[in-house]
Formats: sequence, C-alpha cells, structure tokens
Amino acid sequence: MAEGFYVGVDVGTASVRAALVTRGGRVTRTAEEPVRIWEPGAGHFVQSSGDIWGQVCKVVQSVTRGVAPSQVRGLGFDATCSLVVLDRSFQPVSVTQDGAPQQNVVMWMDHRAEEQAARITGGGHHVLRRMGGVMSPEMQPPKLLWLKENLKDTCWSRAAHFLDLPDFLSFRATGSLTRSLCTLVCKWTYCPPQGWDAGFWRSIGLEDLLEDGCSKIGSVTCPPGVPLGDGLTQDAAAELGLDPGTAVAASLIDAHAGGLGVLGADVGGLHLPCEDTPITTRMAMICGTSTCHMAVSEQPLFVPGVWGPCLSAMVPGLWLNEGGQSATGRLIDHVVKGHAAFAQLQERARQSGNNVYSFLNGHLSAMPRPHAAVDPLASGLHVWPDFHGNRSPLADAGLKGMVVGLPLSQTLDDLALLYLATLQALALGTRHILDAMKAAGHDIRTLFLCGGLSKNALFVQIHASATGLPVVLPEQMEAVLLGAAILGGCASQDYGSIQEAMEKMCKVGKVVVPDAAVQSFYKRKFDVFLRLFSHQREYQALMSHR
Repeated sequence: MAEGFYVGVDVGTASVRAALVTRGGRVTRTAEEPVRIWEPGAGHFVQSSGDIWGQVCKVVQSVTRGVAPSQVRGLGFDATCSLVVLDRSFQPVSVTQDGAPQQNVVMWMDHRAEEQAARITGGGHHVLRRMGGVMSPEMQPPKLLWLKENLKDTCWSRAAHFLDLPDFLSFRATGSLTRSLCTLVCKWTYCPPQGWDAGFWRSIGLEDLLEDGCSKIGSVTCPPGVPLGDGLTQDAAAELGLDPGTAVAASLIDAHAGGLGVLGADVGGLHLPCEDTPITTRMAMICGTSTCHMAVSEQPLFVPGVWGPCLSAMVPGLWLNEGGQSATGRLIDHVVKGHAAFAQLQERARQSGNNVYSFLNGHLSAMPRPHAAVDPLASGLHVWPDFHGNRSPLADAGLKGMVVGLPLSQTLDDLALLYLATLQALALGTRHILDAMKAAGHDIRTLFLCGGLSKNALFVQIHASATGLPVVLPEQMEAVLLGAAILGGCASQDYGSIQEAMEKMCKVGKVVVPDAAVQSFYKRKFDVFLRLFSHQREYQALMSHR
C-alpha cells in the first residue's frame, strides 16, 4: 500500500508555506512563497486574497511534486487572523481608501481601528469578558466598524461576505462557507452553544450584520479539524494539483496550529515538571513576527488582559486562553536593522558565514564580562518592548516602546547589547503574561516553543532563565505546519480526534533549562521592567494636564 501523507498550509504575515507530512508526523518536504503587503496609510496594512491563494497553489504543487495525488489523504490550513472582504459573487472588495483593486484583506496587525476598539471597550458589553475586558484593534468587530464608518459606499455597501483568512482558505478549497469555531470564538465574539450575541452587534452599530441569519459573518460553524463539504472542488483540485474530493479540514488561526504542533508531545522520561500531568500544565508559545501564548484549562478561567476563555477553539473540550505580544521578531528586526552599526554587522556576519543573529549571539559570548553568562551584560540597559502596543496582559494598544541606558556611542558592541536587552524584554513580557495567567488559576509548569524565533538559541535560553521554566522545543521545528497537517489527518478520519493526532504526530526535540546563576539577575530585571510601564503611564498623565 502506498504511503499516505497530509499537507499542511500556513499563511503567515509575509509568506505562504506548505509541508508534506507523514502519518507519523515527519515533515518530508516544505516550500515557501512570499505574499505582498501594502501600507496605504499610517497603521494600515493590507493584502490580496487572490495573491495569497495563488501562492498557496504554488507551495502545495511544490511539496506534492512526484507524489501521487491519491497519496494525499487530507489538507489543513492555518493563517493569520486577517479580515477578508468579498462581494456577492465572491470577488474581492477593496478595504483601502483609494479603492485599490484586489487589496481586500485587512491584516491582523492593521491598527486603523484603535478608536473603534476603544469605543467598543467603553461600551462595556458582557462579551468583552472573554477578551480580557478589552476589545483589541486586532479583533474583527472594530475593523468591521471602521469599514462601515469610513468606507461605507466603496466597501461596506458592496460587501456580502466577511471571512477570517483561515476560513477564506477553506472556502476557496471546498466552496463551503462553514466557519471554524477557532476563528469565530477567538476573534469575532461568537460563543457556542448560544452563537452570536445580537445585542452586542446592535450596541456597536453593526446590527446590519444580523440580517439573513448572519450570513455575512457566518451562520454555520464547526470545530477545527472537521471535514468540510465534499472536500476539494474540481477547480481547487486542478489549481492545487490534487484529487477532487481530497479531505479538507475546518481551519485554525496560525498560532493555534502551532499549539497543536507542540502541546501534545510525549514527555515521558524527560523529568519535566509537566510529566504525568495533563496538557493544562503546558503553555505553547508561537514565536514569529509576533508571539502568541496559548494555554488550555478544563474549566473556564478569566484572565484580565488575556483573550478567552474560548471553548474548543484549539483542543476540543478544553478552554483556551491566549495571551500575546504584538511585535517580537518584528521588534528585534526593527531594533537591529535601525542601528547605526547594522551595516558593519551585516559585513561581519557575511564574512563569518552566519546570519546576523547567529553572529550577534556569538559576538555577545566573546565580549569581556565578569560572569559566565552573557545576561548581566545588559544590567544597565532596559527595554519596554511594546513598540506596537501591548496585547497582554495590559491590553493597551496605545503603549509605546522605551529604552533606558543608551550611550552616546553606536558601536557593534552597543548594537549587540541593545539586541540582548530587547531579547530580555520580550522574555520578561512573557513572564508578565505568565504571572497574570497563574493569578487567574492556570498551573503552567513548562513552555513549549515553536516558530521562527525558537530557532534562535539565545532567545530560547533567555526565555527559560527569565521565566524560571524549562523550554521544550519540538523535533519538527515547523510546528505550525505540523499543526495544519494534524488538521488534515483529522479531516481524513485516519485519527479519531485532534488529541489522538497530536499524541501520534508531535515529538520532543530538545529541552532547555533555566540558568540558576542568573535567577537573581532576572528577578531584579523584572522589577525594573514593571517600573518602566508604570513610569510611561505616569508620563502620559503628566503630559495630559494643561
């Protein structure tokens, strides 16, 4: 019998990726293609669903080349929680003020709706309790409200379908408008089993979304992993190079797919604090352009400033809480590439045969220091990392970044230290989120990291040391793609549940433990970290007085 495979497709912020995955969870082949991003205004970031789907077709064709279409048992999609707008004929509706054709996706990181989000928060509707009490501009309701208030004639009046990007992908593949509970519960205020709260939409001025049984935002839902429709349509199969009828799963947000790809791994014999305990003692961190912190619980837990609890939004039957940092990889790039010594860094890295971050990690290790660890080198340099606002646990999109302790010089050493302090700030931000979740009742004992930043050894070690928790890295570093493939395995019905697929397809690669020698350093550094935030609020209050 020919070997069976699953295809996982991940649409991230700047690229589309696919993987061909065996039934045992081994990633045998990957492919990647870029997707375009436009910035038509301050805080506006948009994409094209047509461009995205075209790149999806390319990567799927690439990873399945040489494989008989009949060997592909199932297909799973994950994507960023961006908003796709289509008309009655399922054609793109522009979300830009200049009406640029094809630009019909409001990206997750688009913050144009900050004022609308603040207004919704001020309304105090009870649905906000499941969002940490605050409506983020990254959620869909404020983005929808912005479109109605600012593009009523060119967009709102023409729009017939508003879809989260993961649901658009499954729709494009199958023709089914069934929405995943993952997207609707986590980003749209949907609450099973009651469904949409009509009072909420009326209270924010979007009562027209209730028309025709809420057809514009989704009237039929299912948990992630459920097979949709009759599988791939004839047209989609031809575009992807697969057989019509190939099973396609209800999709996931990209971070949630990463959670599936790491949380279920067997840790027996590794002597971790989460061994012989349920997965509720684990937190998945999906670390890329931004970072998502995913934890599940058996009972609903309400955490101020953290999204959720959301029932069956990632693991069926369990409640999900999702914390996050709006800029992590993007912040590191911003700090490093914007420094005066970046050109020198690029040249030195090129000469060494390393990328700039591997070179920086080595450069820090070679710098003179009184301690074995590099961490205390940044004792006098402190960063508050919310250059793109705070998602958790403060839920304040208006917060800005701070750097304290800059010298007049701008040498390569200075750049390395600023890079180190930025990594530390991101790890302390994770500690801040962990403290809020533990205070609400979570019992998190081990971190499970995946995503691009999990390949940075210094980033991983600092997270272990700053939080005091061991970090587990997956055997398959492409955990998000593995999570998408797990969906395909469920849709094919080769596995009876997502939990079973996780257990059989997720495996541990490496464990990184905290450095005991720097625990006191990070306790003090965290005290400074918290004071930076309180000082920023104090400065804002002072300047608001006339």
